This record gives sequence, C-alpha cells and structure tokens, in this order.
Amino acid sequence: MFKVSVIMINRMRDFLKIKRAVISLVILIVLYTISLFSELIANDKPVLISYNGKLYFFAAYNFYADKTFGGKYETEARYKEIAKTERFLKIKGNYMVFPPVPYNPNTLNHHELKRTPPTSPDRTHFLGTDNKGRDVFARLLYGFRVTMTFALVLLALEIIIGVIIGGLQGYLGGIFDLTIQRFIEILSALPFLYIVILVGHLIGRGFITLIIVLSVFNWIGLSYYMKAEFLRIKKSQFVDAAKTLGSGNVKIFMSEILPNAIVPLITFAPYSLIGAVSTLSALDYLGFGLPAPTPSWGELMRQGTKITHLSNLWLTVSPLITLFITLLLLAFVGEGLRKAMARVL
Repeated sequence: MFKVSVIMINRMRDFLKIKRAVISLVILIVLYTISLFSELIANDKPVLISYNGKLYFFAAYNFYADKTFGGKYETEARYKEIAKTERFLKIKGNYMVFPPVPYNPNTLNHHELKRTPPTSPDRTHFLGTDNKGRDVFARLLYGFRVTMTFALVLLALEIIIGVIIGGLQGYLGGIFDLTIQRFIEILSALPFLYIVILVGHLIGRGFITLIIVLSVFNWIGLSYYMKAEFLRIKKSQFVDAAKTLGSGNVKIFMSEILPNAIVPLITFAPYSLIGAVSTLSALDYLGFGLPAPTPSWGELMRQGTKITHLSNLWLTVSPLITLFITLLLLAFVGEGLRKAMARVL
C-alpha cells in the first residue's frame, strides 16, 4: 500500500508556507472549477425558464422541445427567439433568465452585430467578437476548460507511463533496462510535429487523438528521473529489510520505493502542465490542433495574426494575456514545489 513519508509531509507543509505558490494554486483550482460550469456563465440557453406557471431549469443540460413552450416542433427550442414571441410574452409570469454572458462559444451573432465581424469590444461583447461573430470571452472561457482538461489528462498519462517504465528500468535493470532504453532513443528521434500532422491526416484531428499522440512522447523525460530514483533507492537498507521479511516485488515497488521517489513527480508536474498548455496552444495556432469549432486560444491568436485582422488587436491580446496568466500561475506553483521539495529533513 502507498505510504507517505514524514519527510514528504514536512515538505508539503513547507509548500503551504510559500504564499505566492499557494495563492496561485488556489486561483487555478477556482478558475478550473468555474470553467467546468461554463454553460452557466456563457451560453445562449437560459438557466431558468418560467412558462405557464411551470419552471424549467438549466436548458444547457436538459433538452426542451419547441412544443414545450407552445411551438409546433419536437426539435430543441430556440430560446432567444421564443422569448420575443407574442405567445410567450402575452402570458403574465413568463420569463427567461440567461447566463451573465448570453452567448455560446459557437453562437454566430451576425443578426445582433452592427457591422461585419470581427467587431471591437462593446457593452454586448465586452471582449469583442471573432471573424465569425462569436463572442471572444465565451471562447476564452470554454477554451480554458478544454486546455486545462487536456493538460491534466496528458499529465496523468505521463505520470502513469513514466513511473511504470522508468521505475521498472531502475528496479529490474539488466536486459530490460537496455531494451527499453534503445526503444526510448528511437522514439526520441522521431519528429513530433510530423507525427501529429500524419496522424491528423490519417485518422482525423481530435481531443483523444492528440492526447494519444502526445502521451506517446511526453513520458520520456519523466522516465529518466524515475529510473534514477529507483536505481538509487533500491540499494537502501529498508528495501533490503523488506526483501528479508518476504515482501514481493510489487509490494516493494509500490510501498517501499515509489513513496520515496515521488519528488520528481511533484516537482515537474506544474512544468509538465506548462508544456501541455503551450503545446496545445501552439498546435492550434499552426492549425494542427483541435478541430473547429472547438474553442481554442491558439485559434484566436491565429485569427488575430492574419493580415486582414492585424488591426483587430483584441483577437490577439485577449488570448495572449489569458495564456500568459495561466502559465505564470503554473510557474509560481512549480517554483514553490521546487523549493519545498529541496527540504532534506
């Protein structure tokens, strides 16, 4: 069973004393938690509908047909249009409560805009719209959820693969270590961007596809550190004592060595997240990332750097600032963990 050592507990206490790192971590957790409920913040579907004395909640998560509100069709209701119809307005007590930003990241708002998009920030779209008339704030918000979810899933896979392969290399050594090391060297020599382009053309671009392709490469760096840690720790006296007491290899791996080898995991986790966020944004900017119309910071920056949109600074500045702040907060967390993990006793 996995055990946390007293030294690790003391290290985490040291981390909690580093205010900048803790505040950054709290901000990231709060922002990501909020982004998980983006449909309640930016959406063209109401969070509350009162119709004929009956209440309907969270249209973003529930399907309500047009017939439900006096229409003729079984298709999903068009809430903004219904809210303006005579049949809806003539009944006293009917109302709809929309989110603070009443726009979906993929809503085309041409009929509400005063000129051809992209439009500059105003009272309706306080961060402006992109070249298709979609609200920039909504796309930034949903893009944050997509980006951080992508980075966290990739980090989890990196840790699982890196710990297993690197740990086994260090623990078993010999032929197994040499064989895996040759495989890693071959894998490291492959051109990553070409692989992404090739896979994208063969099976199509998508969230899962990118996760799989990136996870094939991302674990390599971590495996080196895990291999070194396992090589060092397996020679310790407490490991010899566990073997003498009859503990099996799996128990020694999981209960004796791994808890004492997690410093690289904790230290490099924020920087792995930084790498994942930067990689996804770069791929989206180049056009090899997530497929349209997925909300993406990189895609917004790509719009802003087109010759026809160079004067539309909000398309570039907004995602750049969002990306900068996210990476800065992750860097502060990483710096705090690095200082805390430097504790020896």
